[in-house]
Amino acid sequence: MAEVLEVAVVGGGPTGLWLACELALAGVRVRVFERRAEPVRESRALTLHPRSLEVLALRGLEGRFLERGRPLPTGHFAMLDTRLDFSVLDTRFPYTLFLPQAVTEALLEARARELGVDVLRGHTVEVLRQDDEGVDLEGTSGEGLFQVRARFVVGADGARSAVRRLAGIAFPGTDVTRTAVLGDVTLGEPPSQPAIGIANTRGGVMVVPMAPGVHRIVINDPLREHVSVREPVTLEELRESSTRIAGTDFGMKDPRWLSRFGNETRLAERYREGRVLLAGDAAHIHFPAGGQGLNVGLQDAMNLGWKLAAVVKDGAPEALLDSYMRERRPVGDALIRNTLAQTALMSATQETLALREVMSDLLRAPDLNRKLANAIGALDVGYASLEVPAPRLDAPLLPEWSGRRLCDLDLTQDEGTDVALYAALHPGRWLMLGFGSGPLPRWEPGWPPRATQLRARRPVGRAELRDVGGMLVRPDGHVGWAWAA
Repeated sequence: MAEVLEVAVVGGGPTGLWLACELALAGVRVRVFERRAEPVRESRALTLHPRSLEVLALRGLEGRFLERGRPLPTGHFAMLDTRLDFSVLDTRFPYTLFLPQAVTEALLEARARELGVDVLRGHTVEVLRQDDEGVDLEGTSGEGLFQVRARFVVGADGARSAVRRLAGIAFPGTDVTRTAVLGDVTLGEPPSQPAIGIANTRGGVMVVPMAPGVHRIVINDPLREHVSVREPVTLEELRESSTRIAGTDFGMKDPRWLSRFGNETRLAERYREGRVLLAGDAAHIHFPAGGQGLNVGLQDAMNLGWKLAAVVKDGAPEALLDSYMRERRPVGDALIRNTLAQTALMSATQETLALREVMSDLLRAPDLNRKLANAIGALDVGYASLEVPAPRLDAPLLPEWSGRRLCDLDLTQDEGTDVALYAALHPGRWLMLGFGSGPLPRWEPGWPPRATQLRARRPVGRAELRDVGGMLVRPDGHVGWAWAA
C-alpha cells in the first residue's frame, strides 16, 4: 500500500524547496521528489530581487542569503545603457542580490531539512492519478519503483513538468524562434568595469563577474540565433561571436559551463486541476531576461504555501486554493509580457538600436525608472480582495488596502518595545495589527485562524497609514483587510 502524505512536492529547485519550507513551518507533512540525483552545480539564475529578499525576511532567513551574496544597487532591462535604480525603492532591500542559483538552492534545501522535510533525489514521477480524496504518484528511483499517495500534489518540476502533463493542463505559447549562448569562463583580458553590456548591429554581449577569476559571458549573435537549442556550445563559438560583436574575446579560456538557451514562451492554462497545483517554471517559461524566473517562482510558492497549509491543517475551504491562480496567473502573464518586450529590444537591427536609445533616454526620468524597477523587483504586485470574511467592528473597512503589499514597518508597542512588522510574521501566521490602544476586532472567518495579535503606535513618517486603524496581515505580507481609524 502506498505511503500517505499530506502534500507531495515534485521538483527540488528553489520553488519546490521554498514551498516545502512554508508547508513544514505550518506543520504539514510534506516530501520533495527531485529527479536529479545530485544538487545543481551550474547556476542559470544569478540574482535575488527585492521582493524575494522580502519573502525570505518574512520568515527571518534573509541573513543567510545576504552573507553569501553581493548587493547591487542597479538592475537592467534588456541590457539597456540606462540601469534601473533599485536604491530608491521602498523596501529594506533596495538592491538586487548577486547570488548564484546553486548557492540559493543549497541554502533553501538546508532550511527545508532543518524543518524536517525529506528531499528525495533521483526520483522521477511517471504516473499521476487523482480522485476526490487525493493523488497517487508512481515512478522510479535508484532503488526501484516507488509509490506515494498525497492529499495534494504540487508540480514545481520545471519547464518540462511531468506533473503538468500528467494532470492534463495545457501549456500554450510559442516554440523557440531564436537562441542565445552563455559561458562561465576565465578571462585573460577582463573589461575594466565590473559588468558591461554591448549592443550593436552585429549582436549583443554581456559580461558579468561570477566569482574570483570567473566571468559569465552572455551572447546574442544574429548569425547563430537559429542554431538548435540542443546543439552543444563550444568555447570557439563563444570566442568567435564575442570577437565579431565586441571586437575582443576578452582572452576567454577554461570554460566551467557552456549552455545554449531559447526564447520558448508559455503560460499554463490554469494553475490548479483538482488536487494538483503548479508553481514556478512548471506554470510559466520565458526568455531569461532580467533574471525574473527564479524570483517569480519563489513568490508563487510564498502565495501558495500558506493557503495550502490552511486547507490541510486549519480546515480552510478548498476554494481558498482557487485564489492562488486568481492572484498569481496575472503575475505570470505580466512576466511573459515584459520578457517578450526585452527579447524584442535585444534584436540586432538599426530599428531596434534606435528604439533602445529612446528607451534609455526615457529611463533617465526618475518616475519611469522607478516604475520599471518596481516591476522587475516585483514590489508592485498587489492582489484583489481575497474575500476573507470581514471582522466585527464599528469602524468602516478600507477596501483599497485589500491585497496590498506591506514593506517592513518599524513598529513600537505601547509599552515602548520596538518590533519590525516582518518579525511578527516569522511564524507564518496571520497578524492582527492594531494602531492605538483600542480593542482589536473579532475575526470569524469560518475556519480556525492562526493569528498573532499586535498593538502598536502608528509608524512615524508613513502618511499613507494616517487614517488606518489597523489591519489583518496575511502570512505572505499582503493585507487581508484594513479598517479606518
